[in-house]
Amino acid sequence: MATVSARPHSEGRQYFDPIGFLQKIVAMDSCDPPGREFEIAKLVHAELLALGIEADLDQFLPGRANVLGRIRGTGEKTALVFSSHMDTVPVGTVPWQRWPFSGEVENGRLYGRGATDMKSALAAMIAAAGKLAKESRQKLKGDVILAFTAGESANLLGARRFAEQGLKEEIGAFLCGEPSDLDVVIVEKAALWLRATATGRLGHVSGAAGVNAIDLIHQFLARLYALDLKGPQHPLLDEQTLRVGRIQGGSAVNLTPDHCTVDFDIRLHPGVDHKEIVEKVSQLASADVSISILDFKPAVESQPDDTFVKLCVDVCGRHRGLPPEIRGVSYYSDGTVLLDGLSVPFAIIGPGALGLSGQPDESVSIENVLKAVDIYEDVALAWLS
Repeated sequence: MATVSARPHSEGRQYFDPIGFLQKIVAMDSCDPPGREFEIAKLVHAELLALGIEADLDQFLPGRANVLGRIRGTGEKTALVFSSHMDTVPVGTVPWQRWPFSGEVENGRLYGRGATDMKSALAAMIAAAGKLAKESRQKLKGDVILAFTAGESANLLGARRFAEQGLKEEIGAFLCGEPSDLDVVIVEKAALWLRATATGRLGHVSGAAGVNAIDLIHQFLARLYALDLKGPQHPLLDEQTLRVGRIQGGSAVNLTPDHCTVDFDIRLHPGVDHKEIVEKVSQLASADVSISILDFKPAVESQPDDTFVKLCVDVCGRHRGLPPEIRGVSYYSDGTVLLDGLSVPFAIIGPGALGLSGQPDESVSIENVLKAVDIYEDVALAWLS
């Protein structure tokens, strides 16, 4: 695979249309799986260069690519990272009222997969970066880094690639554009993905019955659903949760299945030891069922009195015309990888609406997108002044 570096246009384009650009990228299918972010990444890379912003395009797997942009400051402060991803969740099987990749605009909303999660933030961050590069380059005491990733929605492939390349060492503050309705999110749950594998014995309906692996999983799930996940309450989060996402087993209707797997997702509060949860789950498994960890994505949290959080709240309130709510969310972001082991300021501000991610007829408020442009610009100016 290859990384493409290029010099930005010396003067930079005078204007970037975030809504027109959002329509373009919503019309480009980047559902993960399989992702196919490379075409969007090429367009993002070209736009950054046209705006006078340094940018690298890194295709690290076939069809999968990151874009890293940079507006250089004086180096007196550490960098502020704008984080967004270019992939989306799948369209799903529920019928849509509109074509999922239309980018159609109606009654002040733009429709299509990724409109909320989170191509709208991607477009707004590019627009804000263009304004910063044009008007404020000499005012910034630290770099603004645009970390635009592939594969966030499932396995955080792009964020892991950035971590391998050393981006974590540069992060001084982290502003993510995941959906927040322009409220300020300061905590996201940890995500623990586990797999239970049942091993039975093949049999046939006309002969020896064997041992049914699907039955073993069924019995395990009955015990799993009774697992008590209650822990200390968190003021900004709902309860810890367990959800089954996938079951696979059996090869023919008249054969006893000798193998069955179930994958499940557990969302945990900050500070909860996921290894203790794995042990509790393992104790529920019979001798024929084994438990393995598919992935663990640590929680990310800032405190309400953090200076960066206060700044984000102030800027959002000014542009919204009313104070934003400080919130917590159950989703994860690229921050779970890029901030793991770090102690740096973190916040999520996105134009997309909470609860619309992955829904049919996903849409975003155009007004929110335009407000997000100004919010991102003003946070950068204030934080790096």
